[in-house]
Amino acid sequence: MRSLIFVGFVVVLSIGGARADDNGIIDKVKTWRAQDGETVEQIIAKTSRVAHFVPRGWDVAKTEGGDESVVFSWAKHKGDKADDEYTFGWDVAKDGKLTLGPPYAKPMELGWQALALSLIASEVTDEEAGANLRFLHDPANFNFVTTPQGKLGDLLRIGRCAIGDPVGVDYLPKLDEKQTEKGNLWRVQISVDCNIPGPRYFTHDGIIIFEMREGQEWEPQSFFAKRIASYSPGSWFDRAEPKEQEALDVARKVWRQRGLLRTSP
Repeated sequence: MRSLIFVGFVVVLSIGGARADDNGIIDKVKTWRAQDGETVEQIIAKTSRVAHFVPRGWDVAKTEGGDESVVFSWAKHKGDKADDEYTFGWDVAKDGKLTLGPPYAKPMELGWQALALSLIASEVTDEEAGANLRFLHDPANFNFVTTPQGKLGDLLRIGRCAIGDPVGVDYLPKLDEKQTEKGNLWRVQISVDCNIPGPRYFTHDGIIIFEMREGQEWEPQSFFAKRIASYSPGSWFDRAEPKEQEALDVARKVWRQRGLLRTSP
């Protein structure tokens, strides 16, 4: 079985499943809930119906710091051996606090759709046969991202936008306090084609990026995401955005210098 690596220590799994005296702590972890209120068992059951995600079982281990950790193992295919299994884990602190890891498991905190999207997107990256592209490209599955205008998936549907590839639903950890780039946040990044009037760099392979730090709200990061968060569908492109135009002018200047943009009709 593949070991589960957390920041600062490694969890070593026991063999042969959970012992009877471990049932109490496993039951405690099964009360854990995602931000939308779903239990871990609900998330596991729903995810297994749409992704290459075969539940295997629960186990308990000790961390190097003396705390207990509950581990859930799963495989991509029913016939996979133990060495091919993957794991999620919850650290159980002495005060009862539950901490989910590793980073690739953190989309679970957003609910089952976020977890399923992240796993299916990884399947596509790994060229896994039979990845559920229909689920990956369904706008309704992105409604866990909320904006002042409404849920992202609903807004994309009303705006006649089709989701393409790539799709990214990830948690980006901050590895240490000296890290200067962004960390400890969820990021959703998608590419869309929208059947509406507007600049081609938005309506054709337009990039939508939202990020959310722990305990905060979703924030738009790309120019298209900022328009979606600011204006209702149908009026996304009614107004000029000075900063957006400035950035585009800089990009065009670079393109011209590199010979990638024609200077005459």
